[in-house]
Amino acid sequence: MEDAGIYKLTDELALVQTVDFFTPIVDDPYDFGQIAVANALSDVYAKGGKPLLAMNIVCFPINAMDISILRSILEGGLDKMREAEVLLVKGHSIDDPELKYGLAVTGTIHPAKVVRNNTAKVGDQLILTKPLGTGIIATALKKGIAEEHTVAKIVKSMSTLNRKASELMVEVGVSACTDITGFGLLGHACEMIENTSVGMVIKASTVPLFAEAKGFAEMGMIPGGLNRNRDYREPMVEIRPSVPGYLADILFDPQTSGGLFISVPKAKANGLLKQLQRAGMADATIIGEVVAKPKNRIVVT
Repeated sequence: MEDAGIYKLTDELALVQTVDFFTPIVDDPYDFGQIAVANALSDVYAKGGKPLLAMNIVCFPINAMDISILRSILEGGLDKMREAEVLLVKGHSIDDPELKYGLAVTGTIHPAKVVRNNTAKVGDQLILTKPLGTGIIATALKKGIAEEHTVAKIVKSMSTLNRKASELMVEVGVSACTDITGFGLLGHACEMIENTSVGMVIKASTVPLFAEAKGFAEMGMIPGGLNRNRDYREPMVEIRPSVPGYLADILFDPQTSGGLFISVPKAKANGLLKQLQRAGMADATIIGEVVAKPKNRIVVT
């Protein structure tokens, strides 16, 4: 269940490989290109690696959409790759009735410095670097009820690279990490503890989220992936009755280009959190801890 494949070349060098692409979740094609690239690069950052090369993956309805739309998507993606100092080396496109865009990414990492997602240790503190709720707000956008300033907030978050967060966690030294994407916070948290000797306690009231997601969740603006996430992982999750229903929904909300979810030794947690916040991740928060019991379960209080 790792976020990317790691292939050891030498004692000093390994490749990091990943691929990700999806349909548009925002209306602006340039923004979609930026988000898709940030999302694809995130798996490399979650491993503590450095993305170097990328190849475009494009599905485009050539007879149904103006080619200028594709041009804007690719410009957005290329600008985000330049920001990340990633070189676009190739790509492939097909004529498809449904628009899709993303990347295949190659990065590098020292084999001894790979940050795995299933090596959290008892006593670790859990840090989330970006707010939740992008899936719910994107659903509201599709329904035509999300205001422009709300959409702008999630676009900014989704198009922000996890690069700096990755660099800081590697510098500090952490136990485990994953990035929060389609399986939602609780889905990815379950991946971190499944078949291990630890569990997690998450304090729901501390989890950063977009304020507008609360109202939309209460209105029933729930993406289909949210219910699938809940159905799949419910046996591993105990949500206490004190947690409001809307908040439980947001914890399962499928994210696009979400933040890093970092398990860090308690002695290092506050220092890393301060560094993340100083680096511009104002929403970064300690939201829970790794516990010995209950094993292989997440308790949300």
